[in-house]
Amino acid sequence: MFLLKKLADIIDGINSFVGKAVSFLVVIMVLNVFTVVVLRYVFSQGWVWMQELYVWTHATIFMLGAGYTLLHDGHVRIDLIYRTASARYKALVNILGSLFLALPLLYLLLVRSTPMVERSFQSLEKSAEAGGLPALYILKAVIPLFCILFGLQFISLIIRSLETLFDPSKNSSFPQEQQEQSR
Repeated sequence: MFLLKKLADIIDGINSFVGKAVSFLVVIMVLNVFTVVVLRYVFSQGWVWMQELYVWTHATIFMLGAGYTLLHDGHVRIDLIYRTASARYKALVNILGSLFLALPLLYLLLVRSTPMVERSFQSLEKSAEAGGLPALYILKAVIPLFCILFGLQFISLIIRSLETLFDPSKNSSFPQEQQEQSR
């Protein structure tokens, strides 16, 4: 189990680094959108590449930040039962959801997107818009990277959930009971 914990720590470290590294794009995106709006509505001026830039940065932030968000349990869920469930129940749901929903979907997305990304690189694909950004293949390369980083984080979630599932100290029904037991 020690090696699995170490693997989970490495995966968490990778996604933490990528999430923090990508966070600077938020500032670039906000400044870009502000500039586009001021140029368009104050000076009646605009460039397609600037509009595409904020779409690209937005997509990159979300795709590369997905693993970081999962690491910090920041994804939205409808958790009428999950929220008040025991740690072991949550671990079981996380394992089953990761194995039967998330990882197969990410694998399918990876397999289906890879040929598209390869074709894009081979043709040095650029924006279809006149005056658009020249390297669309870079944006498309983020898709398989998203699948890999997000998939790795689901593997880390499985490892951490297995640890919780087999830890005898986490047998209580509700989180409040766990807190009382730890006192």
